[in-house]
Amino acid sequence: MRRQSETLLLVPLLPIFLLGMFPMFLIALLGFFGLALFGVLVVCVGLASSNEAHDNFNHDVIVHGYARGSERAARASDMHLAARLGLRLEAVGAAMILTAAIGLCYAG
Repeated sequence: MRRQSETLLLVPLLPIFLLGMFPMFLIALLGFFGLALFGVLVVCVGLASSNEAHDNFNHDVIVHGYARGSERAARASDMHLAARLGLRLEAVGAAMILTAAIGLCYAG
């Protein structure tokens, strides 16, 4: 039995890589404005992560009803953990935007 090459598995992913490569180069070429743009994207990811955590918790409460205290505490703990991660992402994105604003003011 012939062994197939693993590189053939990567061929369908090549167009996705080529399409995604140019926006990343564009962000790098934009300099501080690209950093600000990337910061806005990170803030959006943080907001989406936090909203998804709250959505999952609310879905569990609505669909499954109020569970025992320990199970509800575990789900609330998971929600708070995901919300803290989202808050950290928002802080990092805001720091990136602030750094880009300072860089635009003083580098120019």
